[in-house]
Amino acid sequence: MKTHPLRVYKSTEELPVAEQLAGKLAALAADTARPLDERAIDMVINRVIDNASVAAASIHRAPVIAARTQAEAHPYRPGATVFGTAADARYSPEWAAWANGVAVRELDYHDTFLAADYSHPGDNIPPILAVAQHAGRSGAELLRGILTGYEIQIDLVKAICLHEHKIDHVAHLGPSAAAGIGTLLGLDEATIFQAIGQALHTTTATRQSRKGEISTWKAHAPAFAGKMAVEAVDRAMRGQTSPSPIYEGEDGVIAWMLGGPEARYEVPLPEAGEPLVAILDSYTKEHSAEYQAQAWIDLARRLGTARPELRDPANIASIVLHTSHHTHYVIGSGAGDPQKYDPTASRETLDHSIPYIVAVALQDGGWHHVDSYAPERAARPDTVALWQKITTTEDAEWTRRYHSLDIAEKAFGGRIEIELVTGERVVDEIAVADAHPLGARPFGRAEYVAKFRMLAEGILAAEEIERFLDVAQRLPELTAAELGGLTITPPTALPTSAKGIF
Repeated sequence: MKTHPLRVYKSTEELPVAEQLAGKLAALAADTARPLDERAIDMVINRVIDNASVAAASIHRAPVIAARTQAEAHPYRPGATVFGTAADARYSPEWAAWANGVAVRELDYHDTFLAADYSHPGDNIPPILAVAQHAGRSGAELLRGILTGYEIQIDLVKAICLHEHKIDHVAHLGPSAAAGIGTLLGLDEATIFQAIGQALHTTTATRQSRKGEISTWKAHAPAFAGKMAVEAVDRAMRGQTSPSPIYEGEDGVIAWMLGGPEARYEVPLPEAGEPLVAILDSYTKEHSAEYQAQAWIDLARRLGTARPELRDPANIASIVLHTSHHTHYVIGSGAGDPQKYDPTASRETLDHSIPYIVAVALQDGGWHHVDSYAPERAARPDTVALWQKITTTEDAEWTRRYHSLDIAEKAFGGRIEIELVTGERVVDEIAVADAHPLGARPFGRAEYVAKFRMLAEGILAAEEIERFLDVAQRLPELTAAELGGLTITPPTALPTSAKGIF
């Protein structure tokens, strides 16, 4: 790896394309002769399965129905597949990327990487796969494109904090998806450079989408970034140019959306010839909730099972979660959002409320992607009473570990301190989720397959489950014709949304 300094340049200062961050990302994406790492190949397969798992589980949810119905208004040949439609149906690739991106993101249940900023790098897969199917590319070419998408998004997340400036994390996804498509198609550096600039320019937005009463747009935001990436590559291939320098310019992203004219960043990128292995730094979710909640669910379910009296709010004086800055201020009481304590809040809001999540996991001894968010579950009086007694506070050491680039000490949990009305104190802590690579039960291929089977059961026919798993696990050897098999089709037609413009 090599670290690349990043700063703002005045318009009077010359900054050649090769020295711009977008140019360096384009050079990385255009290097299609890199050796492949077997562990990274295996993980790409795992994440393709993981994405399909959560897409199956969300296939009947309103945002997914709406996005799928929009895509169905854009049939196209050769085109790409859309989760939930007929196996032989094909749609315009940018709309397929849109619909599949919403299906993957809706339940907040696929992979994550957290460092200076936050990300769900599996969001790269829908747009890259859609273009691969449309363009007649092989599984091997798709694999390289996905590795590029993961590498660039994760490297940007390691270096550049968007949240600090209230910019939504999908601003790192537009460039990574565009670069991944560039790798897939074997485009030259100059074309990929223009596509990255356009993708970034069109996908910067505020984090109000994750504040207060969280709307259905939360699931659409990364899908929109993927759709914009497809369109940006298309325009760049037609010779259209983009704002430059997009990151370093005097009126660019750093100067006006991030740290300002004096800001400095250090972006780590693999050197020429190095395999792309950043995907191995990411981790999936065992539970359908914000990633910072994963470890807390595991700790709470363990405590609630071992100490049943902790489930009863009558026994509890207070519960304080000592945790990282992000957990406290984004999904904890530090956010100052009353909705995080509101029993009538939306599902999207509840999965960003660590007080609610800990209360339910304590009482239920587990977590379910549907039942744990049901309105009647959120409104249960004993749950509401316990929930109101849970607060968070920032702990400097947990914040330091959260931001550490040392994977061995990086942590997303914290310490729980429970005060019982008797005066007894229960104190415990957890650093990483059980499913994390360093956790109590790390996810491997068997766990990804089991997650797919669990979430697809009752939605897909048994033979469709087996068919998809067979195709996905042969990804590196798939021909262009076989790549269309990376979709899921329920046995009966799915509902459509109300008619819009299309």
